[in-house]
Amino acid sequence: MGESQKIAVFGGGSMATAIVKMLCENVGQVGWYMRSTYAMEHIKKESNNPNYLSSVEFDTSKLVLSDNIDEMIRFGDYLIFVIPSAFLEGELAKKTESIKGKIIFSAIKGIVPESSLIVGDHFFTNYKIPFKNIGVITGPCHAEEVALERLSYLTIACADTDKANWISDRLSSRYIKCNISDDIMGTEYAAMLKNIYALAAGICHGLGYGDNFQSVLMSNAIREMKRYVKKVHKMKRDINGSAYLGDLLVTGYSTFSRNRMFGNMIGKGYTVKSAMMEMSMVAEGYYATKSAYELNQARGDKKAKTPIINAVYAVLYQDKNPKKVFNKLTDKLT
Repeated sequence: MGESQKIAVFGGGSMATAIVKMLCENVGQVGWYMRSTYAMEHIKKESNNPNYLSSVEFDTSKLVLSDNIDEMIRFGDYLIFVIPSAFLEGELAKKTESIKGKIIFSAIKGIVPESSLIVGDHFFTNYKIPFKNIGVITGPCHAEEVALERLSYLTIACADTDKANWISDRLSSRYIKCNISDDIMGTEYAAMLKNIYALAAGICHGLGYGDNFQSVLMSNAIREMKRYVKKVHKMKRDINGSAYLGDLLVTGYSTFSRNRMFGNMIGKGYTVKSAMMEMSMVAEGYYATKSAYELNQARGDKKAKTPIINAVYAVLYQDKNPKKVFNKLTDKLT
């Protein structure tokens, strides 16, 4: 991998901001695409993102900022996408430049609604990117703790370990440690599913369930995740690894978790619409719930047993009463 190869990050949210911060520790120039012209101009003048992780100060001489997606595609050899899955295709529709020949890494935790595919599959199926040029960046890692430079861990998954290691070297620092994996599908599905389970944890907290029940919920969630991922991509994997269980735990328990926050509001009686209006960040778990539920149901007799996903779906998409739904769920957990 040549040192001259460049990286462009796509997205203006908290995790995109955190990834740019990580890269700036090791890379001379980082391309950064965001659709907000206001945020881009603010960064140029004030050296911080006004909307997300505003405490992070950038050396702007290292940043190549643009609100033109074609310009950033031309700039980067490695393209890191951190756009919420619900909006990814809308942003890609703006491009006229081809991304064939580019190396794509996704830090998106969700399913693309237009294709009902996880992001790696979406790029493979719709943009003909070979799997050897597709990678995944997962946690356990909250952007807010990256901003505070608290020790955090990332999992870099790619079929080509040289590419995974190349990205790992550019993200690692004294407060970021990276693990390498070849389980692209499993880690990406796990990253999507853990947001649904964090929503469930938040709903339970909002309803008044305590820590004892939360521990049972998380124990059942990791087993449910194992069943689900095994159905969609069977391979030998340690579900207790940090990319699976670790990411689930931090998303389910952390006060920084937007999905847990969203669920907590639902449990306290907010409608989905009012909870969305209250939050300034996208809760990926909301969109993931619908996709994960429908994908599983489409498997018919071969579907995985998913009582937690089913419960969250009933609350968010069938307008069922959270208290009644989760009361019934408690009898299905062990």
